[in-house]
Amino acid sequence: MKNEEYFVKTSDFYYDLPQELIAQTPLERRDGSRLMTLNRQTGEVGHEHFYDLPSHLRAGDTLVLNDSRVLPARLYGKRDPSGGAVELLLLKDQGEGKWECLARPGRKLKPGSRVTFGEGELTGEILEDLQEGKKLVQFFYEGIFLEVLERLGKMPLPPYIKEELQNGERYQTVYSRVVGSAAAPTAGLHFTKELLAEIEAMGVNIAYVTLHVGLGTFRPVSAEDVLEHHMHSEFCMISQETADLLNKTRQAGGRIICVGTTSCRTLESLVNEDGSFSEKSAWTEIFIYPGYTFKAMDGLVTNFHLPESTLVMLVSAFAGREHVLAAYKTAVENRYRFFSFGDAMLIL
Repeated sequence: MKNEEYFVKTSDFYYDLPQELIAQTPLERRDGSRLMTLNRQTGEVGHEHFYDLPSHLRAGDTLVLNDSRVLPARLYGKRDPSGGAVELLLLKDQGEGKWECLARPGRKLKPGSRVTFGEGELTGEILEDLQEGKKLVQFFYEGIFLEVLERLGKMPLPPYIKEELQNGERYQTVYSRVVGSAAAPTAGLHFTKELLAEIEAMGVNIAYVTLHVGLGTFRPVSAEDVLEHHMHSEFCMISQETADLLNKTRQAGGRIICVGTTSCRTLESLVNEDGSFSEKSAWTEIFIYPGYTFKAMDGLVTNFHLPESTLVMLVSAFAGREHVLAAYKTAVENRYRFFSFGDAMLIL
């Protein structure tokens, strides 16, 4: 693909999206969503369903999935002694029961304030104010914190989803296993265990990476100059088993197809200079926008992303801004469902 000129204005990634196309609930059938195919060389689009994905894969390809699991990280409780309502959103585990959190009402929760959740099963003390309105909170509980959280916490759904989720597992992928994300790697929500088994039976490899999605994924790009936007850091890792599988795929001429921008960002962050892979982990702040040269990825399964977001920029870097915006325009005209619970796109 020819190199495009650099597009570094945020407004270059705007598209018009009617509010009613933002999916509020998941479809009953995970793999029943629509699948737009996009040829990144020609810009040609096709319209299928997600269960048709295997027809685009070949034996020897490797599908890369992010196995991170969403933390039920939203806690509703009361301030002591006033009983005023409190909401905490857990962001980062600092060890020994301490967490970085977003808090509401932030102004009233000063260092020394205490909060209670459930019937006192979990309590917390605000230790200090951090940057960007965050708080450091010390939690007190008996037993295992994640088990307490499973009982008391709610799924931290994106701000554009207004309806309450009836079944929390629908905001988890069927292969999620490593708890740590503040949001789901949503491209993976379309897979069923049956579909993955069908893909493996074709001779396609399934590889797992882990990237714990941070809330920065929903953070709008406020700077008009893209280069002034600062990405939040997210922890990611590749196991030796996955590195071996990816290297074998490369050597045999197979394609590496990432499921979701999180899998893409993991591989592009951790790939070696020569294009090979090794067991590795890191905090990544990688920001991919047009002009970026991909070293690890040959194809991408992804959802439809917010206008002017870093994720639209990433997809545009891979498939070309003109192609992506034309495809999004087609998706709007054809009433595709957008964002986390919406339809999918396959870019090859």
